[in-house]
Amino acid sequence: MSTNPFKDPAAMAGILGELREEAEKLDRRLTLMEVCGTHTHSVAGAGLRRLMPEKVRLISGPGCPVCVTPVDYLDRALALAVLPGTVICTFGDLMRVPSSTVSLERARAEGARIEIVYSPRDALDLARANPELRVIFLAVGFETTVPTIAGALSEAEDEGVPNFLLLPGNKTMPQVMRVLVDDPELDVDGFLLPGHVSVITGWRLFEFLTEDFDVSGVVAGFMPTDVAQGVLALVRQVVEGRAEIGNVYGRVVTADGNVRARELVDRFFEPSDEVWRGFGTVPGSGLGLRTEFDHRNAALIEVTVPAPAEPVGCRCGDVLRGVIDPPECLLFDAGCDPDSAIGACMVSSEGTCAAWYRHERWAEGVGS
Repeated sequence: MSTNPFKDPAAMAGILGELREEAEKLDRRLTLMEVCGTHTHSVAGAGLRRLMPEKVRLISGPGCPVCVTPVDYLDRALALAVLPGTVICTFGDLMRVPSSTVSLERARAEGARIEIVYSPRDALDLARANPELRVIFLAVGFETTVPTIAGALSEAEDEGVPNFLLLPGNKTMPQVMRVLVDDPELDVDGFLLPGHVSVITGWRLFEFLTEDFDVSGVVAGFMPTDVAQGVLALVRQVVEGRAEIGNVYGRVVTADGNVRARELVDRFFEPSDEVWRGFGTVPGSGLGLRTEFDHRNAALIEVTVPAPAEPVGCRCGDVLRGVIDPPECLLFDAGCDPDSAIGACMVSSEGTCAAWYRHERWAEGVGS
């Protein structure tokens, strides 16, 4: 049976029928959170929020790595970009995210050497080809992207490429999810767990949800039917009085994930306290370079960084925490849209505000 609802609508109809039957057994309304930007866009694009039973509410969390990157990280990147003989390399999504002053895109237009790359290895190639330059890669992302960064570091170390550096900014999901579970404004009943992250980490990483908080989690894929199956599995757990970590993405995700990738990451990185937009400092939620690789750490370069300032009126932080839906921000579709984004959640292709703008801003009653 096809898992594509657009080619086989009967598959989605069957899942939604089962979901409605299970939801009728609930004695209260559930709040389920996804913490993956791809899930956010799958839910919005397929209209899943509007197809949920009345007793099931879907909300979005901090699943966009660009969105949760704080202003002061971008301020530091901009300060590094104007240093002589320095090139900043970044993924494209980060280019238009606002800092306290200007975006990376604007800084490049004004003369800073900022290059868009498609992988950390592209930045390493630039360093190889230009030994007179200091090439700094902006290391932003979750567990999914860190192995590729560690791979580039490994090559740089093995080949003795001294001018390849990182500005560490990678984040990991477990610690911020602990914050979400403890947030009294949310009262989350279960999580749709990120499929891409789980490929690397394995689903066992999330067992703390059940062991420490008695909260369910289910790893799901990215087709709308995958997401709907994840929601169905979470609702069934609540109905049956269970709290477990389920996996409906078994075709890709295993219990222990990619062990070799994690070993490569552990060679270069260790847990660090990290600032998240909307959350502040979350202990142990980042990945900092180990001290033996200080020669690769651009955060140790002395630069003058302004006091961080968020865009006035932007409530991206509250969106990332799941406290509000995007239309509750007064800027949403009122000066802030994907073509003239004010906040990071509207800039990134994985951002919640961007997903709502493209797919849900005309829907009545969405998120209520």
